[in-house]
Amino acid sequence: MTANPSAPSAVSRYAWCVVALLAPVVLLNYMDRQMMAAMKYSIMVDVIGLDTEAKWGLLPAAFKWTYAVLSPLGGYIADRFSKRHVIMVSLFAWSAITWATGHAQTFEQLMWSRALMGISEAFYFPAALSLITDYHTGPTRSRAVGIHHMALYFGIIIGGFCGHAADSPDLGWRWTFDTAGILGVLYAAPLFLLLRNAPKSSAVPASAGAGGEKPSVARAFAELLGNKYFIMLVIYFTLPGLAGWVVKDWMPSILKHQFDIGQGQAGVSAALYTNIAAMLGVLTGGWLADRRMRHTGRGRIQVGVLGLCCIIPALFGVGNAGTLGIAVVFLVLFGLGYGFFDCNSMPILCQVARPELRATGYGIMNFAGISLGGFTDWGVGLMRDVGLPNNLIFAVFAILCAIAAALVLLIKPNRELTQ
Repeated sequence: MTANPSAPSAVSRYAWCVVALLAPVVLLNYMDRQMMAAMKYSIMVDVIGLDTEAKWGLLPAAFKWTYAVLSPLGGYIADRFSKRHVIMVSLFAWSAITWATGHAQTFEQLMWSRALMGISEAFYFPAALSLITDYHTGPTRSRAVGIHHMALYFGIIIGGFCGHAADSPDLGWRWTFDTAGILGVLYAAPLFLLLRNAPKSSAVPASAGAGGEKPSVARAFAELLGNKYFIMLVIYFTLPGLAGWVVKDWMPSILKHQFDIGQGQAGVSAALYTNIAAMLGVLTGGWLADRRMRHTGRGRIQVGVLGLCCIIPALFGVGNAGTLGIAVVFLVLFGLGYGFFDCNSMPILCQVARPELRATGYGIMNFAGISLGGFTDWGVGLMRDVGLPNNLIFAVFAILCAIAAALVLLIKPNRELTQ
């Protein structure tokens, strides 16, 4: 007798296959982003017209602004149509653009490549996280998201090492973009063959009470934006994310300038230790959140706040560090806390929005977090141009994280959606 692929045991096994299939995709996603920060000085020397910190800040800002604007649309399309197809088209498109980035000659060309990258990547995260939570409907949800995010952090680590490739006369910064782009295009083929959308019985639990209805654009946005707990979640998601963007996009440059070290060492110091700690954080935070959910529906919120309680002192510490070693210690604390926070944001969304709206909801969260992240990148560049001290810059982001911690504690999960 042939096994039924939609039977509960088969769905359960394939749920972890989905995480494994998406892990290389998110690794490439974040490696592509982090490479540029790690190779900043090589790129600035080589690209015509890229001659100020503020202009450099506009490059990640251009990525974030286009990414942010299109994230709600990407989420809605994933909810309305096929998450599988959205993921695959996104991977292929951003990989081709990554390859093209390595051939940019002027600031304007590089700026356009980052903007196009934002357009192509905007569709991935809402679809991917929604697909994972479609399959992981209960006690494995935070762990599944956490394992997916481990690959994200591993991608940042690899991207951080690209500073060494940029310094190598045999490789250079353009080689890294060519290689990453080709790898992504090649992986799109096996992903197309193996990835599947979740069966309806898996994606829409009976407890959701929504009847599987796929609302129009207007109704989807009205339902989400009319939910005060969703609005609180958007703010909670956004404020710590701003600090995360500063660490990802500016920390290699800050460490190089503050401690007078090489580009390669600065890129590794900024990415390696922080993201190893974040990988531990998402594993531990996911396990702890799933365990706490056995006792209280607020378990994932509690673990997210615990993460912020690590992030806040870490930001103050990084801003006031007198040596590279002390800065790295606080970056490790930041990474651990960010992992706790990061692996529970989508699972908390699942407690306040019904399944048919989760990709759209995450798209709106991305819109808020990343659009403001773009202004943050640009603003940090301006602040560095005028010589504002690092301790003042990081203190602002620590205060924003404290506000986020207080706000998320006010969220009341929907009992019918809490799993």
